[in-house]
Amino acid sequence: MALPKPVEMLWNDLQSVRMEVLKEVEGLSQAQADWKPGEKEWSVGEVVHHVTVAEIATGKLTTKLTKDADARGVPAGFPSDLTEFRDVPAGPPGPAAAPPVVWPEHGKPIGELIAGMKAARERSRQSVEKLATVDPRPLVFKHFRLGDLDLAQWWTLQAQHEGTHLEQIRAVKAAPGFPTK
Repeated sequence: MALPKPVEMLWNDLQSVRMEVLKEVEGLSQAQADWKPGEKEWSVGEVVHHVTVAEIATGKLTTKLTKDADARGVPAGFPSDLTEFRDVPAGPPGPAAAPPVVWPEHGKPIGELIAGMKAARERSRQSVEKLATVDPRPLVFKHFRLGDLDLAQWWTLQAQHEGTHLEQIRAVKAAPGFPTK
């Protein structure tokens, strides 16, 4: 399916950061995936699980918002006047604690985590294709930290969120004591 330009740009951003994440995590041993730099810090495996769960949640949100719009009789079709998506608002300074719904599990097999991440992205393509068939601006849902976000902002946030966690993965791998195997 050909995507409208802003949706295509968003998809490319999602894919670009995912490619970098996979480059960092593919080939890690289970010991490397489970290692934590500190008691209260996440392992690479936990980061991968968290990002995947968050992406799945955004996909479910897409289904909910588009079904609700259909039920309300909101006209379908991507608007021709929408040439770029609104920026995601800046949140409060400092790191944010993940809400319980996207809290990761520790010790999941790294192969299973990577396969789950890839499968989630395949399903996300369907959600992004749904995004390409609606005006995302009136499809709004409150983010726990950022307030009301429209559907395009939710997907933009997903790309940004994964980029933040890409840096976290790199930091864990660069931390003193990270296992060599």
